[in-house]
Amino acid sequence: MRPLIVTEFVSLDGVYEEHSPWRAPYRPDDGPFKRDELFASSALLLGRTTYEEFAAYWPTATGAFAERMNALPKYVATSRPGPLDWNATPLGPDVLADVQALKAQPGGPLLVYGSGTLAQTLLRCGLVDELRLMVFPVIVGRGRRLFDTLEHVPLTLLDTREMGAGVLLLTYGPDAAKPV
Repeated sequence: MRPLIVTEFVSLDGVYEEHSPWRAPYRPDDGPFKRDELFASSALLLGRTTYEEFAAYWPTATGAFAERMNALPKYVATSRPGPLDWNATPLGPDVLADVQALKAQPGGPLLVYGSGTLAQTLLRCGLVDELRLMVFPVIVGRGRRLFDTLEHVPLTLLDTREMGAGVLLLTYGPDAAKPV
């Protein structure tokens, strides 16, 4: 069974959207980590909005990271009709069943980049094996928060890492020992 990893950039108050460039002033040394994370993955699992943003940017980007991003299969949770390109396959109407089927296949980790709504659903349903939060030292005050729709998801801290510029990488796993 392959693990499902959710990786997110968040502010101290849990905002993951970037209507204003709140991450711009911070320059964490996350390049090697993000590269290793992507190259260890066997597929991307994306929400439709993140997919569209990525599909508009990555096909014309260059370098090893872009080549890997473009080559990986992508699975997209979407309710909008229409074809997908960029090596992407839409998940069916029962997204959770499709994700469980993908996890049951052999291979490396499934990586969820951004895709806040999808990440919330996967966390709520207990399908996330690892949650990686790159926490930026800023309180945004408004915007979509990653955890607003969740109720009591027990986690265990697996690792902490300073990424520079006041940014922390916090890695959590599910905590089966704590009751929900």
